[in-house]
Amino acid sequence: MFDYLFYTSLVVFLLGLIYKISTWFTRKIGILGKDITTAQRLQSAVRGIAGVIFSSKILALLEAVVLDVLLQRRVLKESLSRWLAHMLIFYGFMLLLLMHALESVVSEALFSEYYSTVNPFFFLRDFFGAMVLAGVILAAVRRYLAQPRRLRTGGMDHYAIMIVAVIMLSGIALEGLKIASHSEFTRMVEDYAGLDDEDEIKALETLWVKEYGTVSPTIEAPFDAELLETGREVHESSCMDCHADAPWAFTGFATAKLIKPLALWLDERNGVTLLWYVHIIACFLGLGYLPFSKMFHLIATPISLMTSRVMGLAESLPANVVTRQIMELDACTHCGSCSLNCSAAMVFEAVGNEYILPSEKMTLLKRLATGKKIDDAQMRAIQEGVYLCTNCDRCTVRCPSGIRLKELWYSVREALLADGPPLPLVLSPFSFARGLIVQKTLTADSYTAPVARARQVVSGQFVNLMNPETSIPLNAQTGAEMQPTAKDSTYTHCFSCQSCTTVCPVVANYDDPEQVLGLLPHQIMCSLGLGLSEMASGAGMIWDCLTCYKCQENCPQQVEVCDILYRLKNTAVASIEH
Repeated sequence: MFDYLFYTSLVVFLLGLIYKISTWFTRKIGILGKDITTAQRLQSAVRGIAGVIFSSKILALLEAVVLDVLLQRRVLKESLSRWLAHMLIFYGFMLLLLMHALESVVSEALFSEYYSTVNPFFFLRDFFGAMVLAGVILAAVRRYLAQPRRLRTGGMDHYAIMIVAVIMLSGIALEGLKIASHSEFTRMVEDYAGLDDEDEIKALETLWVKEYGTVSPTIEAPFDAELLETGREVHESSCMDCHADAPWAFTGFATAKLIKPLALWLDERNGVTLLWYVHIIACFLGLGYLPFSKMFHLIATPISLMTSRVMGLAESLPANVVTRQIMELDACTHCGSCSLNCSAAMVFEAVGNEYILPSEKMTLLKRLATGKKIDDAQMRAIQEGVYLCTNCDRCTVRCPSGIRLKELWYSVREALLADGPPLPLVLSPFSFARGLIVQKTLTADSYTAPVARARQVVSGQFVNLMNPETSIPLNAQTGAEMQPTAKDSTYTHCFSCQSCTTVCPVVANYDDPEQVLGLLPHQIMCSLGLGLSEMASGAGMIWDCLTCYKCQENCPQQVEVCDILYRLKNTAVASIEH
């Protein structure tokens, strides 16, 4: 049964691992690599790996292996408690895997006199298990009790903590019940002690009941001193060489003490066998499901840390950048460091769109990369999330998995703006975020296409809502006629000195601004003064305005030029919503 479960879970794990790695070369996210084939990506990966191994970059790679993978310095920079939890879980689990789960392959090969119930192995197994359990407790406290701001907990976060907790707790409970079990004591005497004398067996049982946690149906305190001494002699001659004292297994021994009142009842109902199945099934379930769960970051994150150290957007082959960005989706641990340090997070606090937070964008991008259906509301939310990114690069700097998030947002932003529904946020082509990459990855047409689509939709619906016989005041609500307020009417102070137009960076960007923008800032103020609200609202200038406030700051008449342009734009967008 054990062999069947083990080999089944191992096959599932290996097939899942092959499948997940294959997706790094077949899936695409963002605008990069749309015309690059899987074969080209595989060839580029081989070239890239060879280029690192046979160059000075190998030193940087080794540095990343030691400092970032083994010592996890990026996690340490973020939080000492989180670093401690990671180190305890990672090293405790790996040491348990090598020494305990793979003992027939590793421990027995390395140590000629290895036996699981002798020291130091008997003690170390419990010590490593205690490390993992302490790490799980720290992780649970951080995620469920401390609850850092903007940290979201998803289904995979629950699974990751629960599966490790079940494996460790069932293992400790199994060891504790074995220590307390009378039937286990009887089995060990028959298999290993070689005792035939009933008096010697009784004496040994008396010693184990008193000092080693065994619960007997026939022997209870007070204990006969002479019988205990005989039992100690039998123990030293028959058991000591192959079994360390039970208290050395400190977690199991403590558990045996706790379950002592139930030990006989559990023993009668084959509790050891039941717990063994729970522990083994949990281990094999965790192994088989690992490639398909958040736990796959155990493999993807070290690779991400290494590739991040030796790869850059400018000097890397485009095919390798595409592959790396897909791999980085698997490397994300959903730890929330990026969200905690995101400079756009204040917008999330204001509007409540969780996809403004980098860690939550990653969860939805994983779904997009797999081709899963995204509804319109989610699509608009993720569009807004990637567009509102300020490109401050704090997320990349603080990511403990080494994911180049800023480059990922660059690529995904343009793909979503090109393929998704028009987004009013993109109406200004002077977006700082998009402007940074126009010379790197975008052509002139692809850069302006989302702007033109959004403007066409917004302006088209706005014009259709206009009443050609009346003008819409600047503070109109759902098209209702209202009297302009004193704040709105500052345009009446304009005498067309053109100071606003002269200092406007948008106007300065064009050789023939009137042809592109329709009306210049001073002309819009003049149109409003003449009651030509429709003409003013139809100007492209209101959408291209950067809200830099230079026009307003330099107006000698204190006309609130920038605010008026902003309200004209909001009136148009509000008209669409209603």
